[in-house]
Amino acid sequence: MRLTPHGQREMMIGTIVLFVIAVAISFVHIALALLVVPVAIWLFAFFRDPDRDITTDATAMVSPADGLVSDITDLETCDLVGGGPAVRIGIFLSVFNVHVNRSPCDGVVASIVYKKGKFINAMSHANASSDNESNTIVLNEPGTSEPVCAVKQIVGLIARRIICEPKVGQMLIRGQRIGMIKFGSRTELYIPKRLEPRVLVQVGAKVQGGLQILATVNQAISIPAPVTTERPAAAPGTPVITSSLPLD
Repeated sequence: MRLTPHGQREMMIGTIVLFVIAVAISFVHIALALLVVPVAIWLFAFFRDPDRDITTDATAMVSPADGLVSDITDLETCDLVGGGPAVRIGIFLSVFNVHVNRSPCDGVVASIVYKKGKFINAMSHANASSDNESNTIVLNEPGTSEPVCAVKQIVGLIARRIICEPKVGQMLIRGQRIGMIKFGSRTELYIPKRLEPRVLVQVGAKVQGGLQILATVNQAISIPAPVTTERPAAAPGTPVITSSLPLD
């Protein structure tokens, strides 16, 4: 099982604490030491980071997180994606979900905005979205200054730390790992209506980051293929001409 490096500190401290507890309660009865095993399994499972098969559909917006689709909201205006109308898809992550976040599509990181806030239960999306501590990553279409989506990482009642890996100006690809939220949280995907998003999921659907397609848009969004400058291979029998100029 692949584990995210972002959990090394917690796994090390947790293992030490659980070992001390197991030793202490074993003096009461040796079988009681087994009580820490489920907790240890959960701790390591929380930081699991499975590989995912990412779609090659350039119009797809894949899920930025694992969890339950808690709400799908039409917004009249959304400053995160240019100020026009947008659709917001909210995903609630329980403490049993994978908490690694992924990029919904190809794009260039236009901005990253961290906001301090409260720690309201992430299931209360109406308040958690606006009031809780959060980190928002806005992606522009490669080669343009037009925003194509935004991903908001939001802490919850238990979650207390947001990790964001990308930097402004960095190029991301669809399904790429972009960070995580530790211990229960909420992730939101914003898509501007100018892209005519067609939402493919419903409230209550269980999704996996990078695997499920949450919506498709009206145009391909992908990193341009690099331009090659190599000359085509010469046909068999063609004489090879080399330069006779002296080298400096």
